[in-house]
Amino acid sequence: MSRTYWPLFELSLTTPELELRPMTEADLPLLGDLLPDDAELDPDATRFTALDEPTSRAVVLHQAYWRAYGTWTPEQWRLSFVVRHQGRVIGVQELEGNDFVRLRTVDSSSFLVPGARGRGLGQQMRRAVLGLAFGPLEAQAAITSAWHDNHASLGVSRALGYQPNGEVLHRRGDGVDVMVHLRLTRAQWDAAGPTGDLTIVGFEPCRPLFGLA
Repeated sequence: MSRTYWPLFELSLTTPELELRPMTEADLPLLGDLLPDDAELDPDATRFTALDEPTSRAVVLHQAYWRAYGTWTPEQWRLSFVVRHQGRVIGVQELEGNDFVRLRTVDSSSFLVPGARGRGLGQQMRRAVLGLAFGPLEAQAAITSAWHDNHASLGVSRALGYQPNGEVLHRRGDGVDVMVHLRLTRAQWDAAGPTGDLTIVGFEPCRPLFGLA
């Protein structure tokens, strides 16, 4: 992997329990094996009907990885972190910027393997990327969305201070369902106090990739 010309691979976020590093191609086979059945993937992604469903979903994961880095711009980017707990991969935490240079708003999504759920790790990894967003990335707001019945994701968002930001109908499988939107502002994040247990290493060389001077 080229770290001289793609310094994101030197970026790391660490908390007392977790390490988050940007996904590399070497991570893809293991992540394809670990991808939970309930992990939300792009509903518009190509499905390969000649493959079984787990393999088809793993192919979608691979294509999403290549697309994210191959189409990256300061205005439009998607950064996927592989999350490790005690050295073992337990999931992925994504941070995304759409028209980021002007809007200074980030979105997020994630998945955890079933054995890592219910232990507060989902909240910790989201807090880590929010620390990056509201810290060196200089974001002004963070948004997130989840289906109305995804109580774990909604619980993490509310615990971190996100506020309701509307509900809309979205296609879900062959039908439609309610998607819940939430938003967290810099002022709300700052009011909650500093994230003293987060260490960010390797960000400075990445600044131009995000349109930051």
